[in-house]
Amino acid sequence: MADQFDYDVIVIGSGPGGYVAAIRAAQLGLKTACAESRETLGGTCLNVGCIPSKALLHASEYFEAAAGGTFAKLGIKVKPELDLPTMQGQRVDAVKGLTGGIEFLFKKNKIDWLKGHATFVDAHTVEVAGEKKSAKNIIIATGSSVTPLPGVDVDNSKGVIVDSTGALELDKVPGHMVVIGGGVIGLELGSVWRRLGAKVTVVEYLDQILPGMDGDVRKEANKIFRKQGIEFKLSTKVTGASVNGKTATLTLEPAAGGPAETIEADVVLVSIGRRPNTDGLGLDKIGLELNKRGQIETDHEFGTKVPGVWAIGDVIPGPMLAHKAEDEGIAVAENIAGLTGIVNHDVIPSVVYTMPEIAGVGLTEEAAKEKGAIKVGKFPMLANSRAKTNHEPDGFVKVIADAESDKVLGVWIIASVAGTMIAQVAQAMEFGASSEDIAYTCHAHPTHNEAIKEAAMAVTGKPIHI
Repeated sequence: MADQFDYDVIVIGSGPGGYVAAIRAAQLGLKTACAESRETLGGTCLNVGCIPSKALLHASEYFEAAAGGTFAKLGIKVKPELDLPTMQGQRVDAVKGLTGGIEFLFKKNKIDWLKGHATFVDAHTVEVAGEKKSAKNIIIATGSSVTPLPGVDVDNSKGVIVDSTGALELDKVPGHMVVIGGGVIGLELGSVWRRLGAKVTVVEYLDQILPGMDGDVRKEANKIFRKQGIEFKLSTKVTGASVNGKTATLTLEPAAGGPAETIEADVVLVSIGRRPNTDGLGLDKIGLELNKRGQIETDHEFGTKVPGVWAIGDVIPGPMLAHKAEDEGIAVAENIAGLTGIVNHDVIPSVVYTMPEIAGVGLTEEAAKEKGAIKVGKFPMLANSRAKTNHEPDGFVKVIADAESDKVLGVWIIASVAGTMIAQVAQAMEFGASSEDIAYTCHAHPTHNEAIKEAAMAVTGKPIHI
């Protein structure tokens, strides 16, 4: 380390990208600090995102299974009673344990936690809680926050119009929840409260839910969620909202224009996307501009145009996913250390943790067709022995391959454990696998993953069980 700097690396933000970058940098022998203004480490993901939402998803799935779902089919007769404070308590415990684990890892790796909001003084100096700290390299890993919707004011403290953070902390089950936005977060949290007894209505501006996902997946997911009891108002925009006591009234209009209608709800969840966190960083002081989407542009090594300043995760282009940020955190630390850190952004899996789960990696069928001739194989989970035995018949596996080379271009899955299944095909695609490679790989029986093998076999029209 050059004598004029306090650190080799300062990471701004301790989310999945930031804390991983800090740990990897420290492992590589770099003197490292991480600036974080929250009272706990882990960023949005661990505190108010991925982890707490999964705690409620998991618990609510058990509740629904016991309250007339799968338990009865398995010969288990129970009459469950919802204890929401305990359910929320185990969510808090999960967050506490995991954020505390990051703090332990910081201590283990001798990473200094700079407590406070970091602002650039110059390209090698930040100010945190009134103190200036310098580093040869500074990594921006500040993540993202909820995108606001004009005309709909979020106030989590009142518990009527809330964002994803507020939807995690409700102290009672709403009679009617309206979710604005048919994307991942809205569907996950909407499904939690539907299982616990709420009527759920999803309002989506587009003509289908889950934008960006494969067309077959979007259509099938819509059917499954409707069957579960979620109501959808597609091609519909929200133009205003008012709150009277504990009731919200939304004004809706057709996206293409037309007469307005109103809808009342006990809770409105605003979930229309996320935007990069760059406010207050002082990027203007180092001459770093944002692109039209408010993101920081980087090169292949995650370096910005300012020497010594790097950026990863939700503040740069690409999907806003925790695991993408983690991989970028490892790569940027290795690049700073003089190694070769690479992230293959063509093979980043995405998962929706509803029930069933929805997962995909690579190209959609629509995108693949734009690039050339393709072959497609599909296999229904209804024909998979493990899914059928477990009373989990919904969904399918879809494998998209290049027509000439047979290289796998994309895989899309709807299944109870799709988020786990997708790892197999992501790894196969990382190594340039063909559908034949997957089809001729022996899969254990009986497993959900056999559906991947069968879908790969279906690419050439030769599945066994359909």
